[in-house]
Amino acid sequence: MNRAFNRKKDKSWMHTPDALAKHYIPYNAKFLGNTEVDQPKGTEIVKEAVRKLKFQRHIKKSEGQKTQKVELQISIYGVKILDPKTKDVQYNCQLHRISFCADDKTDKRIFTFICKDSESNKHLCYVFDSEKCAEEVTLTIGQAFDLAYKKFLESGGKDVETRKQIGTLQKRIQELETENSGLKKQLWELEEQLMIAPVPPAGSISLKPPMSTDVFDMVPFSAVTPLVPIPASNGTPPPPTTTSPPDMSKDLFGAEPFDPFTCGQADFPPDIQSRLDEMQRQRWRGSKWD
Repeated sequence: MNRAFNRKKDKSWMHTPDALAKHYIPYNAKFLGNTEVDQPKGTEIVKEAVRKLKFQRHIKKSEGQKTQKVELQISIYGVKILDPKTKDVQYNCQLHRISFCADDKTDKRIFTFICKDSESNKHLCYVFDSEKCAEEVTLTIGQAFDLAYKKFLESGGKDVETRKQIGTLQKRIQELETENSGLKKQLWELEEQLMIAPVPPAGSISLKPPMSTDVFDMVPFSAVTPLVPIPASNGTPPPPTTTSPPDMSKDLFGAEPFDPFTCGQADFPPDIQSRLDEMQRQRWRGSKWD
């Protein structure tokens, strides 16, 4: 580990070793952001980064945007930057990747540190604004480095490798949690779609609507039933259908129409039969004169 901080001679450490080794020291601050720098350390390097991020903050304020508030958790393992409400980790800067830390002597509210990104291997300068504890945060990070370096000497370098492995595993866990959240969101969206427009199960058969029936649950009678010609098995067209003229001597049901004059005399009572006979005679006379 590159020992990047030296203990200030006129300042004593503010926290107990156990507070940084077994727990963490929290601070609240405003996060101006981070920007890439060319060098891993240097006062002029961080001054230029501060000027750049301050200018961006003025632009955001003119657009009505507020500076983001964050919580810093400092320990011998690194500096975590979290959302103060949800406690979600936004950045996890491992201590062995931090190469420089300083507070601005011209602006007592500003403090910065430079950390090497684990993915891009670029050096990023993180800039913060704290009204009361800018210098205290810088000293706390320096104390964390001092304790971490002592543990490094005591363990012969094994502790650093262990922390690197732990940091890699923590990063992988965070990636899996993000992926899991995305999959849960997709599953929720699919469930919403299924609730809005249910999909019929595979292999389902759509049934034709049943024919209308009468009050006796019977298909209504149709006097004319269309005949559909069925093609022959050899592929030749079926012969044309021939329709014979209707037999007028029979009614729709195949029965002969009723004629009271052709009925036998025994079929009616005497008074009705005498009346029919009279009508028959008048009918015969009329046909004779014609």
